[in-house]
Amino acid sequence: MKSLRAFLLTGVIAFHTQAAWAQAALPRVVVLATGGTIASRFDPAIGALAPAVTGADLVGAVPGLDKVAIVEVEQIANIGSYDMTPDVWRRLSRRANELLARDGISGIVVTHGTDTLEETAYFLDLTVTSEKPVVVVGAQRAASYFDSDGPRNLLNAVRVAVSPEAVGKGTLVVMNGQINAAREVTKTNTIEVETFKTLEFGALGVADLGAVRFYRAPLRRQTIPLSDQQALGRVEIISQYAGADGRVISLLLQQGGLDGLVVEGFGLGHVTAGTLEGIKEARRRGIPVVLSTRVYTGRVVPLYARDVETMQLGCIRADNLSAQKARVLLMLALTRTKESGELQKFFDR
Repeated sequence: MKSLRAFLLTGVIAFHTQAAWAQAALPRVVVLATGGTIASRFDPAIGALAPAVTGADLVGAVPGLDKVAIVEVEQIANIGSYDMTPDVWRRLSRRANELLARDGISGIVVTHGTDTLEETAYFLDLTVTSEKPVVVVGAQRAASYFDSDGPRNLLNAVRVAVSPEAVGKGTLVVMNGQINAAREVTKTNTIEVETFKTLEFGALGVADLGAVRFYRAPLRRQTIPLSDQQALGRVEIISQYAGADGRVISLLLQQGGLDGLVVEGFGLGHVTAGTLEGIKEARRRGIPVVLSTRVYTGRVVPLYARDVETMQLGCIRADNLSAQKARVLLMLALTRTKESGELQKFFDR
């Protein structure tokens, strides 16, 4: 009887030892939670969705995650991403850099609302200095919905974060089984789950049921490290539409405190005659002006007479960056220079 007990005890000890070894062999990932739809539940008191789920709750609701990685969670914020701010960006970037500098951390996953997800992802792509993966993930269906896409998206995000193929590819956005580069991806649908896409060049790869696979790499990447002492300037975006008269620029200039301006132009970055007058005044005051486009794909290149005028004013071309991403890059580039020619180099990289 004693020998049987000893045999059983030995088996139990061996089982737990093997489980501990298996757990220790898993890579370690830190989830930085910020809120968003992925962390929202229906609140009957207000009759709408509201952030109510912590990052720890999100991780705990994902079956099989413990087989992929040892996951730690830190709650950075719990807000709808329509309330995301550059201050939260800085906290995320600082913490990501601190964590990724540790030998035992394989990657970072940021849970985020989808409204401003692409802006946060691009900010992290520009300011995180490690080659280890940073993956930003969200959901289109709230945590309280029966068909929530959050758990599957989070599982795939962690799978990508520990993939050797993700190393050196910068910040990635993983949604609906698709892997996209932060610089290139955009939200394309208000509510459908397949919303984040790279319209012009396609996804980098997939996280499907079988494996994580990359088929191309993002080439147009740069890093602009940001110290705690470097302030981010105020950069505003104005859009072009038929009859835009430049009055918004005049009001911004009257208010003061403007460090940069991004104009979401027509076509190749064109602006109305009224907007051109506002740009002239901004340039007279030494305020950098970046020209982007409201068109979904394509580069901003000079071709027409109006383009010659804006070039002579020292306006910067945004390449193929959306206005919101051009704003992110300008905010960071302004920590290095305010000279138009030097700023243009950041947008050409």
